[in-house]
Amino acid sequence: MNPDPPRYRPLERFWPYADLPEQPTEAELAALDPDLQEALFGATSRPFSIGLVFPELDVPEFDRALELARASAEFRETGTGAGRRYRARFWPHDAAKLRDLFAIVGAAHATEVLIDDRPVPFARELWLPLVWFLIPR
Repeated sequence: MNPDPPRYRPLERFWPYADLPEQPTEAELAALDPDLQEALFGATSRPFSIGLVFPELDVPEFDRALELARASAEFRETGTGAGRRYRARFWPHDAAKLRDLFAIVGAAHATEVLIDDRPVPFARELWLPLVWFLIPR
């Protein structure tokens, strides 16, 4: 044991650690992966949904596409610059709005179709045409 007193006294704070809140914010909870959200909070009862995730496109009707996406049941913008993505979720009774948005952004290979927030095989080729049957004639 050293009989000399210490030369300096450290502060009683943990620097350079960030001062983070103990609970996640609403935006952080909304951005969770569906599988992680289910594991953390249990299964939620949400109706069947189809989502479109698309980047900024150089098409003449892109402003109309954003208008349709913002009018969806849930809309979210993520990323910046070239990594910006727009995500729109539609319920089955919004099949006509989904079809109108897909007609604009569906030609791009970067557009993803999500079934209940998950990419599934044949979403473009099988699931979307099945949803088109829900549109009254």
